[in-house]
Amino acid sequence: MSEGGSRDAPRDAPGAAGPADGGQAAQRRAQRRKQMLLRLDPLVHDALARWADDELRSANAQVEFLLRKALADAGRLPKGAGGMPRRGRPPKAVEPAADGEPEPPEGAGPGG
Repeated sequence: MSEGGSRDAPRDAPGAAGPADGGQAAQRRAQRRKQMLLRLDPLVHDALARWADDELRSANAQVEFLLRKALADAGRLPKGAGGMPRRGRPPKAVEPAADGEPEPPEGAGPGG
């Protein structure tokens, strides 16, 4: 056994957080994303990487996109599954105009 303890022991066992955390530890655990090792033929990986690059995604995001699409097409995507995580810069905040209506972002007008 290594110094870190059992390899199979979970790092964040349920109930490990104290009652003073207000349930935030449980919420953080629920928000984490699962990791998995995926072995691919090198030519398949290269094709996937090119496809992901064409769609401005990482190879990892492309795999998740394709898996979600396949699950949805087969009617097996769980109802509680969140959407794809948004990447990149957050959208600009929309400031209300003088009349109280929010102004559209630049370039989103009728001509653009």
